[in-house]
Amino acid sequence: HVHINRDAFGKTIEEQEKVIARIVFFVENHWNELLKFSRRTEQSMNRWSSRYGISENTQNTYKKAKERHMGRYVAVNLENDNTIELRLFRSSLRYQTFVSIIQLVDEICHTCIYMNDEELEALSWSSFVLEIYDKPELIEYLKSKRLYVNELPFEETEEM
Repeated sequence: HVHINRDAFGKTIEEQEKVIARIVFFVENHWNELLKFSRRTEQSMNRWSSRYGISENTQNTYKKAKERHMGRYVAVNLENDNTIELRLFRSSLRYQTFVSIIQLVDEICHTCIYMNDEELEALSWSSFVLEIYDKPELIEYLKSKRLYVNELPFEETEEM
């Protein structure tokens, strides 16, 4: 599990809450990709890091998450006062896997800090991963799980 200090998301509680809402929405919205990345089974995910359930937008998803009080065994644990906890990932002793998890969490946080709600709600998984440049371990891991899709246009050439 990865803990992120709430102070990393802004100076005020209001700023922090907006970013945390986007993180919860990101996890709910990209559940299938994160499940594949996590190396957990659906049964294991449901037991150790279940979903809140997605709503139509970021703020409603977060409101739903806070109202449900599901305890700590949720994908984004909001129960801690000073941190949020991402519980998605199965543990690993492999360096590349460990680094990839940390790098993915960093990318999710970075994205949720710098995008507004509307931008994040429109963000596809492929657009998210195509913005990852300086994390070679993460890119290789995503490729190994077939989660990194290069959508550069393909020019078909005619054979002569």
